[in-house]
Amino acid sequence: MKKPALVIMAAGMGSRYGGLKQIDPVDAQGHIIMDFSIYDAVEAGFEKVVFIIKKANEAVFRESIGNRVSEKMQVEYVFQELDKIPAGIQAPEGREKPFGTGHAILCCKDVLDGPFAVINADDYYGKHAYKAIYDYLTSHQDDEKYRYAMVGYDLKNTLTENGHVARGVCETDPEGFLTEICERTHIEKRGDQAVYTEDDGATWTEISMDSTVSMNIWGFSESILKELELGFETFLKEELPNNPLKAEYYLPMAVGSLLREGKASVQVLNSRDQWFGVTYKEDKEMVVNAIAELKKKGLYPEEF
Repeated sequence: MKKPALVIMAAGMGSRYGGLKQIDPVDAQGHIIMDFSIYDAVEAGFEKVVFIIKKANEAVFRESIGNRVSEKMQVEYVFQELDKIPAGIQAPEGREKPFGTGHAILCCKDVLDGPFAVINADDYYGKHAYKAIYDYLTSHQDDEKYRYAMVGYDLKNTLTENGHVARGVCETDPEGFLTEICERTHIEKRGDQAVYTEDDGATWTEISMDSTVSMNIWGFSESILKELELGFETFLKEELPNNPLKAEYYLPMAVGSLLREGKASVQVLNSRDQWFGVTYKEDKEMVVNAIAELKKKGLYPEEF
């Protein structure tokens, strides 16, 4: 069985944050969030990483992290660009935004030939997540279904004090398999509670702080690549024309389709770790303090 690779989605510029937040240092040594992700991934057993970036950011990305990581792991770069679409189809005029996370993973098809995990570049997931997903990928194979996994987090461990967030709220069966992901695009923390709106704030609904949410950390067999290819072609023909400048092909949407068709199962691996990330500029101080605390507890060395 092939060793799983780690795929890091870093093509987004961080529109709410402004600038390349993926390479913003979070400690005095100049480490960025990705350094800690890579450290945890190597510790879990990963030996290859695939960075999905924009071609325009390649030089700064290599300098900020890629060259450093290449000393510890095999590194591949994949570029998510608007022209990475099937022959005969053109990107809509005026479109600048990439086509979403499903398209990002599809851009990796030439460098992946076995199981792989997927994470966001600007999220800190905790050590447990990498160990759990690595262990799953090295002990499960597709049979009558595609056997996928995701790490789920308690909603309370994923909120920011500085604005709203989007979260995929997960439903599972008694065996811990994912049955549905419902995308809530506007969740806010209010004291000890969380609420969401689907009508731009006209009405609000409370959501349990213990809800399991997806933070886009997945484990896949390579079967997902051919399924993404088929789904992306459908998206380009049927959905993109309705919103040519902004419609995106999301990874959870693709997974949800495979669940509904009975083609895949997704084991939810629950983590009690605190997720954190820099969604807003104001979040950075919290992340810096959290990293310092983790170092104090001995989870990371000062230099690595």
